[in-house]
Amino acid sequence: MFYWLYERMLLSQIQVLPRHICFMISGEDLVAEPEKCLEVTGWCSGLNTLPAHTPRSPAAHHPPAIQSLTFHINRLSPGELTRTLPALRKIASIARLSLHHGTTEEVAGTGLDVVVAIGKSGREEITDCIRQLARNGVAPSAIDEKVLESCLTFRYDPDIVVKTGGDHLTDFLIWQSVYSELFFSDVNWTSFRRVDFLRVLRDYQSRIRRFGK
Repeated sequence: MFYWLYERMLLSQIQVLPRHICFMISGEDLVAEPEKCLEVTGWCSGLNTLPAHTPRSPAAHHPPAIQSLTFHINRLSPGELTRTLPALRKIASIARLSLHHGTTEEVAGTGLDVVVAIGKSGREEITDCIRQLARNGVAPSAIDEKVLESCLTFRYDPDIVVKTGGDHLTDFLIWQSVYSELFFSDVNWTSFRRVDFLRVLRDYQSRIRRFGK
């Protein structure tokens, strides 16, 4: 009962929703709680269907909703990958899932855009962009931020990056997240509850984003 009341209080305080959220999860945490990604996706979809007087996005020209959700898992062994894939694929039952593992990308479902990236490195992504530009014969003088960004695999900037537990951040989305808000939760992924997620959202709206200025 206490958590139900606390959730209602938090919901009443949240007026600004981030459009793009990224969770960074260790392989150990995912193996311990593989269904949690589906659960968090459900929380985001639920917030998007709340009445209009509840959470809003900061700018009138942006839809008042969470547009995309990313889960980055730093690494999994082949055996761990095999065990966790069925739970991750369930996300497609309530959202549009893009599941990246190794050189494979699986796309299924409809609704909220959800990316699951396993073992992807931001430095590798940028290196691949440079190689692609070189193969395409792009002159160095023609390369700017927009040109490089057009080659990225993940072409969005997360508004907030959430790290649960005690592990450090990875270099995933190292280019895209340079101006993102960072939230370090002292709650481990296996114990992460909806009330903890709402606390993240409340904290996000209290920050003034400067985008490097």
